Amino acid sequence: MNKITKPKLVKIRSVNQARKYGIAAVTLKELVKKGCNLLKISGPRIQICLYEDGTIITEEYFQNLPDNTELVFLTDGQSWNGFAFEINQVLGLDTHTDLLISAAKDLLSDEHSPKRRRILGDLLRNLKDNSDVESREKDKEWFEGVDVRFKTKSAYMKYNCESRIRGYLKEVDGYTKTIQNNKAKNEYKKVVEILAEKLKSVRYNGVYFDRSESEAHRLCTEEGWFSCQGAFDENECTFFHSINPYGNRESRILFSTWNLDHLIEKKRTVIPTLAEVLKGKKSSDINLDYFYKLLFTQENLKLVHIVCHKKGAHELSCDSRKIYKRVKRTVK
Repeated sequence: MNKITKPKLVKIRSVNQARKYGIAAVTLKELVKKGCNLLKISGPRIQICLYEDGTIITEEYFQNLPDNTELVFLTDGQSWNGFAFEINQVLGLDTHTDLLISAAKDLLSDEHSPKRRRILGDLLRNLKDNSDVESREKDKEWFEGVDVRFKTKSAYMKYNCESRIRGYLKEVDGYTKTIQNNKAKNEYKKVVEILAEKLKSVRYNGVYFDRSESEAHRLCTEEGWFSCQGAFDENECTFFHSINPYGNRESRILFSTWNLDHLIEKKRTVIPTLAEVLKGKKSSDINLDYFYKLLFTQENLKLVHIVCHKKGAHELSCDSRKIYKRVKRTVK
């Protein structure tokens, strides 16, 4: 008595159509016959491949496929290199963006490939891009959770940067309580006041995150794209991290995990050295502009993705050691 083979359930589509069809077949030959009728295609040489990566299906391969595997029918002369095919087809073509989003979401359901899910997740997030829109009125979703006083994305992003710089000033001020000598403490307080006034005059360097500012001042492109500048001990980001917080709400929130990292460390080096050089000196005796640059400007700050933010003690490079020695010589 012949063994009855259970039909294999798969999803099929053609190269030129995004629509998928469910179909059942016991053998690859049966699948080809049924699929050609359903997709209304024909030819002397029909092949079937995996939608995911373009692997050509043989009879043996077909018998070992899990149910609901997605397959693509190829006629003579056609090829399919997986998901990259649809990316090439629709990248930059707004009318087909929904197709790419749908395809990416399907692949995201594969729990056996976390790396691919992460890549596709980034792709989907960036496809939902409204970076060309600036006002709250035209992109209300982007402004969810943002105080109503902010009417444009640039205004909020500027405030975001200002808040970070204000936080650095607060840390400088907080160090005051650790200084035991009253005279030195009073001079340190004067320094904090001077730094605060200087920051206030330049709006706390909020221009760094404001895409409406001139290219010389901002850290992003005119469209709002930021690129990771790499870890403190590297010349560039080896992962090519980038993000556009102007594009959508999710990217705006994710951008909060990026850091403005001090090359010469703020807490371990710059602030303690500032207090040290004030011992027996007046605030007017030291080069405050130099400390200002180290604490609050791009001269000592790098924008880095959280992965590139090394939180341990910075082992200074030769160039950084020279800067460190200059810090020690800031007394006029």
